[in-house]
Amino acid sequence: MSDYPLIADHGLIGDLQTAALVGTDGSIDWFCAPRFDSPSIFGALLDHERGGHLRMRPAVEAYTSKQMYLADTAVLVTRFLTEAGVGEIIDFMPIAENGTEAPRHRLVRLVRCVRGEMTFVVEVAPRFDYGREPAQTHVTEDGAVFEGEKTAMTMCLIRDTDDERLARASVDGEGDVRAEIPMKAGQMRGLVLETGVAGPIRAVPTAEARRLFDDTVDFWQTWVARSTYRGRWRESVDRSAITLKLMTYAPTGALIAAPTAGLPEQVGGERNWDYRYTWIRDASFSVYSLLGLGFTDEAAALGLWLRDRIEEQADKAGTGPLKIMYRVDGTEIGGEEIIDGWRGYKNSAPVRIGNGAADQLQLDIYGEALDSGYVASRHGLKAGHRGWLGVVELLDWVADHWDQPEEGIWETRGGRQDFTYGRVMCWVALDRGVRLATENGRPGNVERWRRERDAIYQQVMERGWSPTRQAFRQHYRTDVLDAALLRMPVVGFITPNDPMWLSTLRAMDTELVTDSLVYRYDPAASPDGLRGSEGTFSLCTFSYITALSQVGELDRARLTFDKMLTYANHLGLYGEEIGLTGEQLGNFPQAFTHLALIDAAIGLNGALERAPLARGRRTFA
Repeated sequence: MSDYPLIADHGLIGDLQTAALVGTDGSIDWFCAPRFDSPSIFGALLDHERGGHLRMRPAVEAYTSKQMYLADTAVLVTRFLTEAGVGEIIDFMPIAENGTEAPRHRLVRLVRCVRGEMTFVVEVAPRFDYGREPAQTHVTEDGAVFEGEKTAMTMCLIRDTDDERLARASVDGEGDVRAEIPMKAGQMRGLVLETGVAGPIRAVPTAEARRLFDDTVDFWQTWVARSTYRGRWRESVDRSAITLKLMTYAPTGALIAAPTAGLPEQVGGERNWDYRYTWIRDASFSVYSLLGLGFTDEAAALGLWLRDRIEEQADKAGTGPLKIMYRVDGTEIGGEEIIDGWRGYKNSAPVRIGNGAADQLQLDIYGEALDSGYVASRHGLKAGHRGWLGVVELLDWVADHWDQPEEGIWETRGGRQDFTYGRVMCWVALDRGVRLATENGRPGNVERWRRERDAIYQQVMERGWSPTRQAFRQHYRTDVLDAALLRMPVVGFITPNDPMWLSTLRAMDTELVTDSLVYRYDPAASPDGLRGSEGTFSLCTFSYITALSQVGELDRARLTFDKMLTYANHLGLYGEEIGLTGEQLGNFPQAFTHLALIDAAIGLNGALERAPLARGRRTFA
């Protein structure tokens, strides 16, 4: 167990097509290429013996490490402090030109000695295709080549011609390269990994490495400067925006849920999923968040990606117009498989690749897709003729199929139910369809959409309401509460000051909220087909903040937001959940959490600006 770093002890770097996790100990223990959803090259985070890694750290055992991002960038600096000297590793991935799909990707690790002297120990131990593809290693004085049957990677040293060459390099029986880099104050060396290519091995001059660094810093700072947000918590909002950008696949505009697979919702448990895909839900929410920050190009790209999925799926017989998730290139996901022999993070097996939930029926995605389309339309990003025809097909399907059991937003594996949230979002889909048609003068079955929308409203008010709990319930056959319903007033299904909603919010306070953190639901009271429990769900906590803002409880909302900021890791990153002792759980970092942070910040900041003197009673908890 001690061989695994905390999930939170990582930063994220990437080139808008793939990404890597870098630990505070200088180890890259998760990296897939050439895409987010490609097989791993380094996967020690899921099995420290079989997964592979790239370690760079001081040769001495006694050191302290610190980690930070360069301001307004995705360039990560890991500093090491020893009695003999101070050194640092600067990690980044140059952005692929023009956002085109690239089979070759570069990962740069600049190593500097800032003070005194320091020797860095380097271990390069790739394991292609989750350790299933054998590779051979060839080493020269300027680097090494690792080559398998399908995968290749070249390591080139960063050094000038008069520098010492790689010291005491060796290759062990598994083809792993181990070496030492002795350095004095003012020296800079390092290495460049290039995937998808077997050579040539060459020394990379420090001037060339500096140009790559400067170009990457300039890219990120120029991009962040486009944000229009000037409110409170700007640093956290900007970091969340950068994190979402890092999880965007530039060639298609698709946003993945997380760059990792298999990180557990409960350490030692089985709730371990592959999140390196694009969910319709996440992509839809992101359109709203990105538009709120002024990133219209990214929102437009996501909108086009969604439109393409609608058009492709609409005419397939026997299925709904949309899958719940896709690969980053828009193709469908195959089955779910287990990586044999991998122990999982801190023995949290099995390690799953692919996602068996891809074929589930989740009715809420149609509301989220149409809501994002409506928001985009209000920002001037209107659908063309082909896009509108796809929307009409989607809305007609929802009108025909909304009244049926489904798996729900949380992708439960315990059987279909009539989930209240799914019904609410079907109402949203039809409501936004009516608005889009009438506001833009587009043809469609508007009267039927309106009729079915009103029928959903009546059903939710009658069957989604629990007279016993005096609250809206998770599904029609239970009195269990569900934090997904925090979005009911956000989407306009109910007004924030409606007594039924205020009663629901009070019930959630009692059952789902613990010291400001929010659980999704109680799996013990509402079995979801999986063993074990989970932490509080960070998306739901930020949704709770938005709900408090809407009912005017601004002091509670602000305190809850400020508390939530303390649960971020040292770089401002969040996973999916937070455990009892405050640890990050689940895949990391999580797009859902960061987009919800953005929405909560925008909403709460706006409420504070509009009513600076409208305060409730001061609270300490």
